[in-house]
Amino acid sequence: MNLNLQPNIPDPDGFYQELIDSQRDMSDAEAQMMNCRLILVLANHIGDREVLRAALKVAGGRVDHA
Repeated sequence: MNLNLQPNIPDPDGFYQELIDSQRDMSDAEAQMMNCRLILVLANHIGDREVLRAALKVAGGRVDHA
């Protein structure tokens, strides 16, 4: 399975707003902790180490994903 970097979320602006709203009353530290937990929940859902490894590289800017 390859890492999908194409738009794949219906209503991405709506999702972004939900993410922002979910952290609205949190401190920066609380929001950062929530982001960490969200990453781990989604990584567990994906479950494919090859895909997760590729995502880490893309997110860290260590590969050209254009």
